[in-house]
Amino acid sequence: MKNVMVCVTQQKTCDRLIRYGHEVLDGQEGELFIIHVAPKDFKILGSSEEGEALDYLYGKAIEYGANLTVVRSNNILETLVDLVDKNQITHVILGQSGQVKNEDNLINRFREKICQQAELTVVP
Repeated sequence: MKNVMVCVTQQKTCDRLIRYGHEVLDGQEGELFIIHVAPKDFKILGSSEEGEALDYLYGKAIEYGANLTVVRSNNILETLVDLVDKNQITHVILGQSGQVKNEDNLINRFREKICQQAELTVVP
C-alpha cells in the first residue's frame, strides 16, 4: 500500500506536484495527501488571492480524491515529519524552488528524518 504526501504552497502552479503524486499512487491501494504548512503568524485568508488559492487546492483535492490538510506551525520540518508518521506516508513529493541554498539543507534534513519510512522525491 502506498500513501503519498504532496507538500504544496498556496501557488496554483502546485497542480503539477499533485498530478505527480497522483501518478506515483498509480491506482494502487492507498491515499493521496495534499499538505500545506503555514507559519502561525501567516494570514492564511488575509487576502482574496489566498482564499482563491485555498479554494483551488480544495478543488484539486476533490478532483484527485485526495485529503487536503492545512496546518499552522512555526516548525515546518517537524510538522511534516509528524504528518509522515501520523498518515503512514510511503512517498513524499516536494517541489524545487529558487531558494536552493536553504532549501537543500531543509530537504536533506527532512530526508534524513523520514528515510526509514518514506521515499522523498523533489520535482524540478
